[in-house]
Amino acid sequence: MNRADGLVQRRSAARDTSDSVSKDAQNSDDRKCDRDEEIEDGDSKETRLTLMEEVLLLGLKDKEGYTSFWNDCISSGLRGCILIELAIRGRIELEKAGMRRKFLLNRKLLIKNDTPTGDVLLDEALKHMKETDPPETVQSWIEYLSGETWNPLKLRYQLKNVRERLAKNLVEKGVLTTEKQNFLLFDMTTHPLTDNVAKSRLVKKVQDAVLGKWVNDPHRMDKRLLALIFLAHASDVLENAFAPLNDDDYELAMKRVRELLDLDFESESMKPNTNETVWAVFAAFTK
Repeated sequence: MNRADGLVQRRSAARDTSDSVSKDAQNSDDRKCDRDEEIEDGDSKETRLTLMEEVLLLGLKDKEGYTSFWNDCISSGLRGCILIELAIRGRIELEKAGMRRKFLLNRKLLIKNDTPTGDVLLDEALKHMKETDPPETVQSWIEYLSGETWNPLKLRYQLKNVRERLAKNLVEKGVLTTEKQNFLLFDMTTHPLTDNVAKSRLVKKVQDAVLGKWVNDPHRMDKRLLALIFLAHASDVLENAFAPLNDDDYELAMKRVRELLDLDFESESMKPNTNETVWAVFAAFTK
């Protein structure tokens, strides 16, 4: 309604301006969060990788350009990566634990911020979650996004061709290339490695996390790096990062990974400045 009174108009304008500034500040914070979380030490803009891309890159055979045919874990592992990426970027969160302190895997995933991330896979998953009522748990979303559900009504949530889409992202970033290979009865698109530096840096980062730069406290570790170790293990590709190590370093690295896997996720999620959704994803893969 329009009012002639100038004072009322000024107050309304001031309130609108305040709301606008508040929204702009929120959007600015969201963008800053995205930038801060995406930046990785030593990575250039061209080779900055998402958690999903890093896990896939660890799983790909360098020359052949495809993942092991025997690996039936990487599909769900990549969906776990998607949930962690959304959590780290401030898009999703767990419902409050409540007075009875619900277990992580019993708590529902809620939309915290539906602003698009700019990543097609992440935004597709976020859209599915936004449209789902009532909300679902972390475990359910890993199953739905993987298409591993007996509920035909939930099959529409499946993210399709995830590995191929991630591989194409890595091709665009100059890390992989695209080839066609003949496998007797069929042709298959493969993505051999072209940027050895990016892969070597990724492998060294994983090795250093549990060897030379081991801090013996998950809360002092970079949460994206911690997630990479957990999800690479869940995807059955962590072994690829440790394969070049000598026997002593390999044994030590695996010992420290087991220490992380044996953590009490419920207790860890209650510590200050933690991301509960990240710990819930860890719990889903180690239950």
